Amino acid sequence: MKSARTPLARALMGAACAVVAFSAPAAAEDLVIGLDSEATSIDPHFHNLGPNNQLGFMMFDRLANPDERQNFKPGLAVSWKPIDSTTWEFKLREGVKFHDGSDFNADDVICTFERAPNVPNSPAGFDTYIKGKTFEKIDDFTVHVRTEAPYPVMVNDLGNVAIVSNETGCNGTTEAFNSGEAAAGTGPYKFAEYVPGDRIVLEANPDYWGEKPIWDKVTLKPIKSGPSRVAALLAGDVDIINGVPTTDIETLKGRDNVVLSQGVSNRVIYLHLDHFRENSPFVKANGGGDIKNPLQDLRVRQAISKAISRELIRDRVMEGLAIPAGQLLPEGFFGVSENLKAEAYDVEGAKALLAEAGLPDGFELTIHGPNDRYLNDAKIAEAIAQMLTRAGIKTAVETMPRSVYFTRASTGADGLPEFSLILVGWGAGSGEASSPLRALIATFDNDKGMGTANRGRYSNPEVDKLIEDALSEVDDEKRAGLLAKATEVAIGDLAIIPIHYQVNTWASRKGLKYIPRTDEYTVAYGVLKD
Repeated sequence: MKSARTPLARALMGAACAVVAFSAPAAAEDLVIGLDSEATSIDPHFHNLGPNNQLGFMMFDRLANPDERQNFKPGLAVSWKPIDSTTWEFKLREGVKFHDGSDFNADDVICTFERAPNVPNSPAGFDTYIKGKTFEKIDDFTVHVRTEAPYPVMVNDLGNVAIVSNETGCNGTTEAFNSGEAAAGTGPYKFAEYVPGDRIVLEANPDYWGEKPIWDKVTLKPIKSGPSRVAALLAGDVDIINGVPTTDIETLKGRDNVVLSQGVSNRVIYLHLDHFRENSPFVKANGGGDIKNPLQDLRVRQAISKAISRELIRDRVMEGLAIPAGQLLPEGFFGVSENLKAEAYDVEGAKALLAEAGLPDGFELTIHGPNDRYLNDAKIAEAIAQMLTRAGIKTAVETMPRSVYFTRASTGADGLPEFSLILVGWGAGSGEASSPLRALIATFDNDKGMGTANRGRYSNPEVDKLIEDALSEVDDEKRAGLLAKATEVAIGDLAIIPIHYQVNTWASRKGLKYIPRTDEYTVAYGVLKD
């Protein structure tokens, strides 16, 4: 069976080097992972967020499971194929048991895809992967999925949704998952304990259908502070950490007893702008008065992009561990454009564009962002604010914990995105350009599951049509061309402003090694004994 997506060409780089001595590690059968960001729920459908999905990968399987390069391999489905132009058939794996002891079959698949887009109070759900699809049980181990038009990315979509148990999970509340009552998956690790803010403990699933887990117990410890994570590793309190601070990497290289692993991710760090309100809440005239939203003017968006030195952010903020971005995914991923490059820094050009837009003296703006989600996120926001201020846009910064930030950025008090300009990141779960295009760029349409993370409410019928055509094009070469064209039109219009792609670093004690993932996830089965 062919992979469900075109393989990565040059988007993955790896490195390993030895580093720093510390005290005795944990027992060989147990693994303690220090994480920069904590999952907000055990419920795998509550929030389509990296830390949550990362946890879900260890506890729950999908019909197709992505490997470290986001190639989709057989999971709870052993095979799949289109049986006509609008129908895919999935043959399910037999003999699999959930952690609650129930047998896996088609009923679990059907109820999962009914539940996933309808979880109450979800800040950002899985609608984009599910809407527009009809699921039918043919027999206990065969499911048909139908769409109105040909849909070549079916496996990529369904490979992003965790399958839960029909007996305990599909009718379970998010609270029931968090207590462990409903948290039954089929994955290599199962729920043991959840103490919010302190730890999530998983135990090996001895009945796992795939490769048996090598760790008896896995403890996930949220350690927000980068220096504190490093200190915990060096003290032997944890065995591996993610999000190694960029400032510590050079110090750690070349020493004994720690191993570093690095890899380019598919995550783009970008700015979302308010495209839809004439009176945007955090945009003001100089002096604080009201002003018609200048972010709706392409020239102003171009000025903002030109005012940002991506190279300076890479060199000074990210310590060289970032790649300046000119589109939604780095080189080597499916559907990227060969014609888009990172915007060159040009502060005088930015000032000229502001003057051309009738704003020679600029205006006032607040940039909002998280302070505990992405590598150096608060520092990036501060650097961008300084650069915009230098270009004539007096910019303030407000950052906050992601638990508050994402809710306000998605649905404020009036049900609409609250902010005017936000720093955010997106990792392509499908491993191709269709993921950010339909989630970040497509016109917001909850019924269709499009624009689910379009927090700026950008809307362009030409882009929507290109995305729609790409999602129904079965010829890979033509589909890649349509995705690239949609990206070119959207970025030309500055639907979002790309900043950089992350390069991620993990550090582990000697004797362990981590396989870097393009989706950035830190998963226990990726930690191997060296």
